[in-house]
Amino acid sequence: SSSSSSSSSSVDEGSPRLTLGDDIYVAEQTIKKSRFVGIAARCDNWADAQSFLATVRTDHPKSRHVCFGFVAGHNPVQERSSDDGEPSGTGGAPILGGIRGEGLSDVVCAVVRYYGGVKLGAGGLIRAYGGTARLVLQNAPTTVLIPKSTVRLRTGAANAGAVYQTASRYGGVAGDESYDAGGNLEVTITCESDSLGDVMEGIRDATRG
Repeated sequence: SSSSSSSSSSVDEGSPRLTLGDDIYVAEQTIKKSRFVGIAARCDNWADAQSFLATVRTDHPKSRHVCFGFVAGHNPVQERSSDDGEPSGTGGAPILGGIRGEGLSDVVCAVVRYYGGVKLGAGGLIRAYGGTARLVLQNAPTTVLIPKSTVRLRTGAANAGAVYQTASRYGGVAGDESYDAGGNLEVTITCESDSLGDVMEGIRDATRG
């Protein structure tokens, strides 16, 4: 069974983040008879990343390990990774390091290993997984990622229409709705970071709350 970890963290407003183009990118190398295949794609949410990883596993049924790193979002940044049975910290972490090192976000990168009979040791595995991730990421076309922000808000159920209309007007998306015990709507709004202030002000005006 594979373990995965996740974390959220805020990042400084710095240079523009990059993401990959719209294709799926592949690169591979052989190290001491083990074949490592790096497969990367643009992906901005964990559900899509899980679908991507399931496809990778289906496409490589005879592989020994499928380790991955996933980085998405902006303020907070979401990160997930898995060593998929490799020694702890030798698979997922170096792939995450490769994604971060290339200044990328909204990216999922899997590295598939076909075992060749020669053990690489922890240091060798870290170099192999990190190096294969960088190999595929460095050769893939990139594009500037427009930072997005996500907020969770609560309002009366009667305001639902106004919330959705306001978010849509500024190019935002409202989702993950739920209602609390008092019948209030809780909803997550995702929009370009530069528009967040306008969206929240518009919602306050529309709901007068």
